[in-house]
Parts: sequence; C-alpha cells; structure tokens
Amino acid sequence: MMKSRELALKIAEVLDKKGATDITILQVDHLTSITDFFVIATGRNVQAVRTLAEDVEEKLDAEGVPVRRHEGMNESRWVVLDYAHVIVHVFHPEERAYYNIERLWMDGSNQITFEAAQADA
Repeated sequence: MMKSRELALKIAEVLDKKGATDITILQVDHLTSITDFFVIATGRNVQAVRTLAEDVEEKLDAEGVPVRRHEGMNESRWVVLDYAHVIVHVFHPEERAYYNIERLWMDGSNQITFEAAQADA
C-alpha cells in the first residue's frame, strides 16, 4: 500500500504527464482531519479537466488504488477525486482562479516540492 505522500506525488506525476498545469501539492494533515494531502491542478478546458481526472482514476486503479468517490465529472469545471489520505482537485482555469483554494490551505510551510517533467523539456 502506498503511503499518502507517495500517492500524492504519484498523482501529480500522472497529471503532469497528461498535460495539467499549475500542479500544487499541499500537506494539510495538521490543518484538517479529513485528509493528509491535497493535489491541485488545472486543465486547459472542460474536456481536459475530465480527461485528467479520468486518467488519474484509470492509472491508480491499475495499481490497485481505487478512487473512493468522485464529484464534478458531469460539469468538469471542478472535479474532486477522493483517495482518503489524498484528495485531488482538478480545476477549469476560471474556477481555479475564482475559488483559489490554495489561499485557504497554504500556510507557508506545507507546500510539497514537485518537479514537473514539463519544466525539464
């Protein structure tokens, strides 16, 4: 079984390889009891948001990590994937800017470094 930090990094990697932008990982276990990590990413448009979320589900399911619940797939403006210790938020750019959930959960010391492969290209 994957540890929650390892799972968050794996999810970020899947999102990055599929073309997500502005990928942020926040450790929030000291701020809430609902989860340990948030992985937050942006898709270019509604179709990209849906595709990103579906790809995460598919890749993790293949590794024996099924999603507990997902919300927002129909509208695909803000999709939430619940992996218990890691919650994934995939946003349309307008929703990401409007809700700005990093502002609510970032405390200045809880962002986990994720080196995007795109930055190396």
